[in-house]
Amino acid sequence: MTNNNELGKEGEELAKNFLINLNYSIIETNWHFGHLEIDIIAENPSTIIFCEVKTRSSDKLGSPETSVTLQKQRNIIKAANHFVLKNGINKEVRFDIISIVQKKNGPAIQHIPDAYTPRW
Repeated sequence: MTNNNELGKEGEELAKNFLINLNYSIIETNWHFGHLEIDIIAENPSTIIFCEVKTRSSDKLGSPETSVTLQKQRNIIKAANHFVLKNGINKEVRFDIISIVQKKNGPAIQHIPDAYTPRW
């Protein structure tokens, strides 16, 4: 596993624990629909959350969340739509980003609820 893969896996584990500490239940991690992937699918009593996790070793190239492009958003929305239909989900749907920068004194975690919405 490369350093980037390891960093990504560490970030996803941090994000998962972060959501658990906010009283979300984790439904799936690294869920695939064809070649599309959703990092974390979580829920609370009223909402299902599709969460993209972006982790970087520094913010010299900008904040991690800026790498969630419009195409990436479309892919996540497409996969999320399949998940909702396949599982008969009748809750509000939200798309979040968790941005993590590894710093010397520990990770800086930023949760961005409702980071983007489908544009129909």
